[in-house]
Amino acid sequence: MINRQETREQKEKSFWETDVHHRPGADPIENIVNKFREIPIFFTKLRQYSCYFQSAGRILELGAGQGWASCLVKKVFPDKPVIATDIAAAAVASTRLWESMLDVTLDGTAACRSYETPFPDGSFDLLFTFQAAHHFGRHRATLKEIHRLLSPGGVALYLSEPGCRGFIHPLAIKRVNKKRPVVDEDVLVYRKIQKMGAEIGLDVEVRFDTHLEGRGPIETLYYYVLGKVRFLRDVLPCTVDLIIRKEL
Repeated sequence: MINRQETREQKEKSFWETDVHHRPGADPIENIVNKFREIPIFFTKLRQYSCYFQSAGRILELGAGQGWASCLVKKVFPDKPVIATDIAAAAVASTRLWESMLDVTLDGTAACRSYETPFPDGSFDLLFTFQAAHHFGRHRATLKEIHRLLSPGGVALYLSEPGCRGFIHPLAIKRVNKKRPVVDEDVLVYRKIQKMGAEIGLDVEVRFDTHLEGRGPIETLYYYVLGKVRFLRDVLPCTVDLIIRKEL
């Protein structure tokens, strides 16, 4: 019998295999246009957390999709080994498009689950995701894998993720899946992630992100209010960054 996680993973793979704008060999124009709406947000994150990227030896992206964010990291930090992974082989197969556009070559790619990667223990100083961790599903297993992959004192960054408190999670889930029903969307219950991380030996810091860039009119108003009224950020759903540190 196929369980919920397997169904979730199969939907992700099917999306990258069949979507008219994302499947291998598809006309990339609309995909490129959409990604250029996300690139300014990711560049802001690169600047905000540049100290982690600059000090890292080897860098791994989980949930990379077609690897465009990894290619941008490689462009900004050309001396850093950067590897991109995604659960869908069809997504990883398209990294060459972004490598060509940005005139970079990644140091490796792999099609693998976030909680089951082919790399040795302690292989990376920095792991990151961008708007992807809420798709992982098996968060405890993923955190265990992050702990295994990170070198002592290493850091993982969950960047620009939808987050909320546990009491409002059912409503938040309903909203995001109504907005984008093609794959299973989720919202990170960040306090639960913090608790799981502590049990594994990871320190998880939550930073609320109320940026307005790239948001629609209603979301702009919503995040403007969250930006002004601080206590609401830990009551209502809010975009978050998670800084996950492995103990020395």
